[in-house]
Amino acid sequence: MKQRFTFTLIMSFILSLLMTLWVTFINLGLKDGFLGFWIHAWVLAWPVAWLIAFFAAPIAQKLTAKIHS
Repeated sequence: MKQRFTFTLIMSFILSLLMTLWVTFINLGLKDGFLGFWIHAWVLAWPVAWLIAFFAAPIAQKLTAKIHS
């Protein structure tokens, strides 16, 4: 459980950071205030991304095991 917690925390951090960067850039471009908009989006997204990753990871692992068995 400790490893699952840590893995999903790190994975959700990286994924939410990059996805919010990309989506903010697509929506706004590199304009004044970009960094603030991006950080705001990331702060809101990371906790949700962690919850989703934490609860979805076992399902994804089971599906992956079925696909590769």
